[in-house]
Amino acid sequence: MKSALYAGAAAVALVALAGASALAQTRDQIRIVGSSTVFPYTQAVAEQFSGVTGMAAPVVESTGTGGGMQIFCGGVGPAHPDITGASRAMTQSEYDSCLASGVDSIT
Repeated sequence: MKSALYAGAAAVALVALAGASALAQTRDQIRIVGSSTVFPYTQAVAEQFSGVTGMAAPVVESTGTGGGMQIFCGGVGPAHPDITGASRAMTQSEYDSCLASGVDSIT
């Protein structure tokens, strides 16, 4: 059961990474920031993404959930990460900060 859960999570993450690859076209790699709790899983999926697509593995930074949200919500474009990982739900103030900075593709 546990391995099926991890496989399902990896499949969902691969789909998310594939979508983010379009956003990172002005960079050589997708950039992901966020939770240190989910970092090992994010790193594993990033490596799988590279193996499946032949693209460079995404750069994954362990910044903590709050730090990742702050960096992610800083804006859109090559100077900002494409994805943030979190071990909790986004707060309303983080969501509002994202919208104020033009980050409106939040799922």
